[in-house]
Amino acid sequence: MPALLELMRAAAAMLRARLADARRTSDAGYTTETVVVTALLVALAIAAIAIIVAKVIAKANGLDLG
Repeated sequence: MPALLELMRAAAAMLRARLADARRTSDAGYTTETVVVTALLVALAIAAIAIIVAKVIAKANGLDLG
């Protein structure tokens, strides 16, 4: 159990150091903007795929196989 506690302390210290480094950089906002734009593009792609699937299924259901 003490080894796990030491591991958690080391991980927390590393996280604090990385956060402090991220706060010092001036381009930290660019990363957030990139993530937001990427998320919007993914959402649009999912919506486009859903529309295409719905149209294909509707067309397939309209086929007369008799």
